[in-house]
Amino acid sequence: MITTIISYAALLFGLFLFGIPVGYAIALTSLILFFITTGGTADPAIILQRMFDGADNFTLLAVPIFILTGNLMNTAGITRRLFNFASALVGHFRLGLAQVNIVVSMIFSGMSGSATVDVAAIGQVEMKAMLDAKYDRNYSAAVTAASATVGPIVPPSIPLVIFGIVAQASVARLLVGGIIPGIIMCFMLMSLVAIQARFKVHKKEKFVGFRKLWDAFRKAFFPSLTPIVLLGGILSGIFTPTEAAVIALAYSMILGLLVYREIGLKQFFKIVKDSMRWTAEVMIIIASANAFSYIVISAQIPQALVQMVSGLIIDKWLILLIINLSLLIIGCFLGPVPAITITAPILMPLIHHLGISPIHFGLIMVMNLVLGLLTPPVGLVLFVTSRVAQIHLGQLLRPLLPFYIPLLLTLVLITYVPSIVTFLPNFLIGK
Repeated sequence: MITTIISYAALLFGLFLFGIPVGYAIALTSLILFFITTGGTADPAIILQRMFDGADNFTLLAVPIFILTGNLMNTAGITRRLFNFASALVGHFRLGLAQVNIVVSMIFSGMSGSATVDVAAIGQVEMKAMLDAKYDRNYSAAVTAASATVGPIVPPSIPLVIFGIVAQASVARLLVGGIIPGIIMCFMLMSLVAIQARFKVHKKEKFVGFRKLWDAFRKAFFPSLTPIVLLGGILSGIFTPTEAAVIALAYSMILGLLVYREIGLKQFFKIVKDSMRWTAEVMIIIASANAFSYIVISAQIPQALVQMVSGLIIDKWLILLIINLSLLIIGCFLGPVPAITITAPILMPLIHHLGISPIHFGLIMVMNLVLGLLTPPVGLVLFVTSRVAQIHLGQLLRPLLPFYIPLLLTLVLITYVPSIVTFLPNFLIGK
């Protein structure tokens, strides 16, 4: 069984090394393995059918709509309003703009659901403000990259939606389960900046006053309502997570086109075009991964994995440690969406066998893969941040190293204290 998994992985990563896009590499691997496992006698149309089945899911409609919503929020003047509010709120702390960077990423995470969208959208605003205040460029980029990782944890989260679909877990419970871990991530990152402030000499800004704070809050009020509207509607049962995405899109269109009027029709159609391209990439990965999962399940790899672990006297917390280490390595080479669609079908039978909550494990998996966005060689957030900050990757990595500590501590907490994840879903939705 281990030899089979290694062979599958070697073939897949070999295609990656040849520069074949992730979605196509997964589809080609699935086709090759299909012929190997069936001896070339079965109809290859089965693979096409499985790919179609993978994309034919109502819940998946949330993905392109959340992508479009995030892109609309980026260009509707919302980013600037959120940044000004966060600056008025915590900008007077030591290394205040670094704290602002983290807070605004936390707020914006409730709208975009993606780390790369966060960096591309608010990264430019954050970097400009920090550089104008004479912050070190490399350190500013490191804070921007680290704070963006809150995006896929706080709802709405595209990776959590994908996990819910692939693992057949409640998307609503997963989204609610990400609230407390996201807050802990934000607190941990802000604590690190507070510690760094004791060793970095930098001019401390004055508190802007309650009048300016109120004015900044008033201007950011409508954008900051987005996550509240989404979660409130989901929890109250007014709409499903998929319908919530449509509500968020309609709300962002009203803000951008009618209230703030910072988006014209020409710009709107460009945003739609860009979102369609990104959606197509994601959907190809999901469709191909469904075919890949079919091959893996047909080869009875998950069942063999459960039997192998059952024959060993290993504590489930030790198994979670092994899974964490494995996912951290996988995250260095694959983005969250392809990694989830490939590994979740293999691991979920083992998770059920160990009696671990799928909601708990979903947050563990996504958190591991989010850390992969900050690690070479395929750390997408690293590359986007270095481009936004106009620095080399090496210049970014050194000041970024301390930020791995609070993120890893958060991962340890949510792994070994399950109630951090499960408390809110159980309390608000029920067991």
